[in-house]
Amino acid sequence: MLDAFAKVVAQADVRGEFLSKPQLDALAGMVAEGNKRLDAVNRITSNESSIVTNAARALFAEQPQLVAAGGNAYTSRRMAACLRDMSIVLRYVSYALAAGDSSVLDDRCLNGLRETYQALGTPGSSVSVAIQKMKEASVAIANDSNGITPGDCSSLMAELSGYFDRAAVAVV
Repeated sequence: MLDAFAKVVAQADVRGEFLSKPQLDALAGMVAEGNKRLDAVNRITSNESSIVTNAARALFAEQPQLVAAGGNAYTSRRMAACLRDMSIVLRYVSYALAAGDSSVLDDRCLNGLRETYQALGTPGSSVSVAIQKMKEASVAIANDSNGITPGDCSSLMAELSGYFDRAAVAVV
């Protein structure tokens, strides 16, 4: 896993170049926005249970066949596995947001996930819907301006949304 800083340095090193002014400015911007980033990660982490639970409830309300007899989330064991997987995706999205880089999400969570779900007969489209529901809740929670570092968080929320979108596409 590379954070945004290590990634920029590694890329410059491969080219045998010094860091450029735009690269340094981007990293300086990331440092300046660091408290907002940590506030967002903290909010997601603190609300993990409600994010996952509410997203699952909304998914099952829209797709009741998943929890009906024979459905992929039917029986408490399968439901628990579903909630566990949703929590894992959310955790890795929060790691990516903290690092400012998607490599940890890609390498440790998404690579091979589609194939695993296909082998288990889990509908990737339903998983994708659940991820989108977690995205909506996470962005709303992380973007709430009460009690966090003041300032514009639009680019950070776009970054967060991008990580969820990446995960949602990876499972279909």
